[in-house]
Amino acid sequence: MYLRSTAQKRKDGSVIRYLQLAQNVWDPSKKRSRAQIVYSFGREDAANRAALERLVSSVSRFLSPEAALSASAGEDFAFMESRPLGGAYVLDAPWHRLGIDQTMGRLLEGRRLDPRAERVLFSLVASRALAPSSKLAAARWVTDDVEIPGLPETTDDQCYRAMDFLLAIAPSLEEEVFHQVATLLNLEVDLLFFDTTSTYFCRDAADEPVRCDGRGPRCACSGDAAADTEAGGGPSAGLRTFGKSKDHRDDLPQIVIGMAVTREGIPVRVWSWPGNTADSALIRRVKEDLRDWTLARIVWVADRGFSSCENRRYLRRGDHHYIIGERLRSGSALATAALSRAGRYQEVRENLKVKEVKIAEGERFVICFNPEAAERDAVVRTHLVAGLQETIADSDRLSATKRAELAGVISTKPGLHRFLRVTAGGLLRIDARAITAEEKLDGKYLLRSSDPTLSAEDIALGYKQLLEVERGWRDLKQVLDLRPVYHRKEERIRAHVLLCWLALLLIRVAETSCADTWPALRRELERLQVGTFEGPAGTFRRRTQTTRAQRTILAQLKIPEPPEIQELKAATQAS
Repeated sequence: MYLRSTAQKRKDGSVIRYLQLAQNVWDPSKKRSRAQIVYSFGREDAANRAALERLVSSVSRFLSPEAALSASAGEDFAFMESRPLGGAYVLDAPWHRLGIDQTMGRLLEGRRLDPRAERVLFSLVASRALAPSSKLAAARWVTDDVEIPGLPETTDDQCYRAMDFLLAIAPSLEEEVFHQVATLLNLEVDLLFFDTTSTYFCRDAADEPVRCDGRGPRCACSGDAAADTEAGGGPSAGLRTFGKSKDHRDDLPQIVIGMAVTREGIPVRVWSWPGNTADSALIRRVKEDLRDWTLARIVWVADRGFSSCENRRYLRRGDHHYIIGERLRSGSALATAALSRAGRYQEVRENLKVKEVKIAEGERFVICFNPEAAERDAVVRTHLVAGLQETIADSDRLSATKRAELAGVISTKPGLHRFLRVTAGGLLRIDARAITAEEKLDGKYLLRSSDPTLSAEDIALGYKQLLEVERGWRDLKQVLDLRPVYHRKEERIRAHVLLCWLALLLIRVAETSCADTWPALRRELERLQVGTFEGPAGTFRRRTQTTRAQRTILAQLKIPEPPEIQELKAATQAS
């Protein structure tokens, strides 16, 4: 016996399907088998399907456990493949919750583009978070290796067209995503942290120079004449060009990437600039780009690379303020004056003490002291001095030329060079004064702020949260595999950075909700798989049972479990 579905066409043209229990019997007159209806379950609807399930369950009670298992699995069905489902399913939930799909769908209207472009872009974002690879490999990954909701397959051309579409809608998408993130996640956007990094390209030559027009995405100009004069005007190099690499790959062309994050570590926007762009003026361009986002009171937090006078003046426009690090070893009058002020430190936390000093009008200076960092600094300095002592040992016996050569080698190592003293006679010695001066700086850093309402503790803790940006860079480069980049065209490079930003946004939402790292979440979620079974009756796809850990993750993210049966497709049968 077997179940079959038959169709009956009505006069109005509609079709009604019936579920029937049938068996094949031999017809002697026609000398062939024919279907004999044993029982009709009526119309093929949800109620009759439920009755059928109850019947199957009732029949299974009279079977042995082995037979029942074989019947439930379908002994005529062959297991064809399994694909990971959990990671992409979990990433798809915040993608929809933040309205990214609706925003892209609205921006797709009126364009001659496949309506699945939104799904293709999601698959590329999921690829960065789950299996980072090139776009060519990502297309194969979607088609052959993973279960992407709503996208059974894609092609290389679709991926590249979707990336071009992403770059075209980037300004509108970034603004809407920011407001959705701030509203739905109830984020505090009174502190925005900004920092830059670089990523390199596996090629020998830089791009051809392109003069900046002051308006394009490659421009680092802020629109302020005095500020842009200080920055030296817009960069004229191509996007991929040589610069001071933060990856220690000065032999390869690079680009500079900027990122702004909230105090919870949620990235709100990224920027891409030519590889030789200096940090000095970038934060002005960032503030200018966010001007139309109707942000209220904002305190910008940045490290020492953005502490120029023009940057500070520009950041104070409107109701905005800043917290910026100041170089202690610069020898500036402000740093020297701040360190010379007497006063007691206030203990903020076990590993942080602060002291506010008054040395200028309109600005506040806070000296921060970390006892644990002071111990580490002392140990590091001891090792450096010991290494320098070993390097210059017996150097008095060398000729003046050889000593000069040795001093030149040491000058390329900043950690050693600052403790080296060369006498009037050309002899190499340990600089005791430099060691004493360094001891006074152990575990300390200097902050300056324009906000009169923040306490010294808030200024120190706010700056300490700049580590969230560093964590973002680390995850972009290690978890999302930002580097190296193999794209050739500038627009694809910028789109690649945007994809990494969206992937980081989704995994930060997951980490914030689950209080766990994405690699740990990904490892557990990728164990939730969907299997494909084929047989004479058709094809069905069924997921594995969720584990306790997976159910906990889904509950924390407020995501329902995926349907147990992902797809049912009956084989085509004659009526």
